[in-house]
Order: sequence, then structure tokens, then C-alpha cells
Amino acid sequence: MLELKNLACGYDSKPVLQDIEFKVEDKEFVGIIGPNGSGKTTLLRAITRVLKPSKGAVFLNGKNIWQMRFKDLARYVAVVPQNFGGVDMSVEDFVLLGRIPYLERLQFFESKMDLFIAERCLSLTDTLKLKGKLMSEISGGESQLVLIARALAQEPKLLLLDEPTAHLDITHQVSILDLIKRLNKELGLTVVMVLHDLNLASEYCQRLVLINEGRIYKTGTPQEVLSYKIIEEVYKTVVVVEKNPVSSKPYVVLVSQEEKEKRGK
Repeated sequence: MLELKNLACGYDSKPVLQDIEFKVEDKEFVGIIGPNGSGKTTLLRAITRVLKPSKGAVFLNGKNIWQMRFKDLARYVAVVPQNFGGVDMSVEDFVLLGRIPYLERLQFFESKMDLFIAERCLSLTDTLKLKGKLMSEISGGESQLVLIARALAQEPKLLLLDEPTAHLDITHQVSILDLIKRLNKELGLTVVMVLHDLNLASEYCQRLVLINEGRIYKTGTPQEVLSYKIIEEVYKTVVVVEKNPVSSKPYVVLVSQEEKEKRGK
């Protein structure tokens, strides 16, 4: 579904990503991880044509995204950004923005089908009860769910998410990632998600792409990527990696400076 070939891009004359190559298969759930400043968000911007590569290309089903009409790209790929400032727009109207790629020329109002799809997406994200509220009135966790509803209203095949659990408590983190996993399984959505939390990435993603200093450091299953040696090399901190007693996925335990000093490391 998605393929990046020899991709390089950055801002102005400053390169951020170099030699990025990987594929995402149909219905796969892939996590992008790496330290701050490694290029994770830049990678999403390249996939969505916000940034033009200085070298290489991004392909969707074999077609270079820069050769696609923007409307066609928006029908294929939807993005859930990291954060969103509240606006004085109703939740329902905000979700209906996801139907813009389907508006015909000189069509100024949503159709009954658009309204039906928006309501269905609100139901899928358990935010139907919020549809009459203003975006500026709802909580951060609710806003994140509405952002997902708006993305789903685009009826995409590929869903990109940039830190969907940032600044949320553990209850909202789990509910949002459970929802994304359900959409991946039940609707067949292909998911590429940037995450900082290595344990959440381990628990929910089928495959991980670890980026460090603008290059791919390692790709593979959570078991292949989240070893203590790799994490210590990339993140420059001491960790212990155990097996989650429930899921058997890797679980990263941080080691404080005090504990390191106690153990002479």
C-alpha cells in the first residue's frame, strides 16, 4: 500500500531525513518510534505531501503521491494531528470537514450521505453525544476522538496519526489505541502511527520502524526492535526490557540515575 524509496527531505536547506526506505502492507499496523528530533513528524509530512522530498519518492499503491490530484490523495489518506486548538465550531460541523474531498464542483452544502457518514464516524468513536457541542468546549481526550472521527469521514484506506495519545491520561490513551486497533481489524484500515511511548508502541503495533538522527535504525516486530541494547544505543539511557506478563510483548522499564549509582552503572 505505502512505499518509501530512498527518501530524503528537510526544511529550507537543512536535511532531516536521509535514505528512508520501507514498505507498509495493506491492513498493517505500523508504529514509528525514535528520540525527539529524529524526524518522525517530518516523515508523516512527507507521506502527506506537506513536504516535498529533495530525493526519492513516496508511493501509494505504486503511484507517486506528487502525481496524484490532491483530492484523490485526501480520499486515500487521512491524518490525525498531534494536537488541535479548540475552535468555535460544532463537533458535527468539524467532522463534516472530512467530507470536503467528496464535494462536487459548485456543491456548497453537505448531502444526506455526507451527514450519514459523519454521524456514523461519530458513533464509531463514541462521540455522537458531543455533536452539538463546540470544539472549544470539549476535553483533550474528546478532541482526539473527534479528530479521529473527522479522519474517518474521509473514508481513507490509510490512517496516519501523529502522537494520538500525547498529553492524555492512561484511561484515554488505552481507549484511543483500543479504538484504532479495532478500526484496523474490523474496517481493514492500514495504520501508521508515530508514538513516543515505547510500551504503547510495543503493545499495539504489529511492526515498528525506529528512526534515529534522520535515518532508519531498525525495523521489525516489537520483539526484534525493543531490545535493551538497541534502546540504550539510540536513546542513550539505561533500561531493562522485560516480557509483559499479560501479552508477552516487550516491556521497557526505565532505570533512574539513583538506581544506576546504587548498582555502579
